[in-house]
Amino acid sequence: MDILLQSVKLEIDEKLYVKDPESSDLGKKIVEQSILLIDEIGFESFTFKKLGVRIHSNESSIYRYFENKHKLLLYLASWYWGWVEYKMVFSTNAISDPVEKLADSIEVLTQTVEEDSSFSHINEVVLNKIIINEYSKSYLVKEMNNDGAEGSFIICKRLVGRLSKMISDVDGDYEFPTSLASNVLEGSLHQNFLKSHFPSLTNCSEEVTPTAFFTDLIFRTLNQKVHGQ
Repeated sequence: MDILLQSVKLEIDEKLYVKDPESSDLGKKIVEQSILLIDEIGFESFTFKKLGVRIHSNESSIYRYFENKHKLLLYLASWYWGWVEYKMVFSTNAISDPVEKLADSIEVLTQTVEEDSSFSHINEVVLNKIIINEYSKSYLVKEMNNDGAEGSFIICKRLVGRLSKMISDVDGDYEFPTSLASNVLEGSLHQNFLKSHFPSLTNCSEEVTPTAFFTDLIFRTLNQKVHGQ
């Protein structure tokens, strides 16, 4: 299984990059170091000039891969959701019971992120912190009004679709499966943000995880019980 996972290549919308960063060592270094630098100084302070200094390369070489830093952030977000999707697929593939499958998927989406050795140039723990703190900046921009902008979020939409179907498989009469699914994706980020920055606004803590909250929320909503609880 480990060998199989190491051969996985996450497919990202080609509109998000000028040249596929996975196609060269420099491209992988740009992605790797941009994650670390954004985590250190924040997306607002992040520039290609600063990244160029960090990787000992000309700023112009970064523009050969990404049109601007917003496209880079969209790329990182797409990679992250693609990675979450692949984890969900592998985690639930052998599960036939719809309740267990949904519970397992909720856990994948909301659990504490651990580094994945299948992708050596990306630190998923740090990337998760970026997605929690910076993801909204990828879509709360005027460019989202442009035709085709939604294509940048195709992986996220596909992930919501997977979870929505699992919700319907548990309760086919529930009227809002897509709304509930998208709330889990966005809500897991928000609850982790509140836990770190505004703990008085959430019950989530080191003892009470977002996984526990969303599992309880969804199965109460669907009037179901997770097996074993």
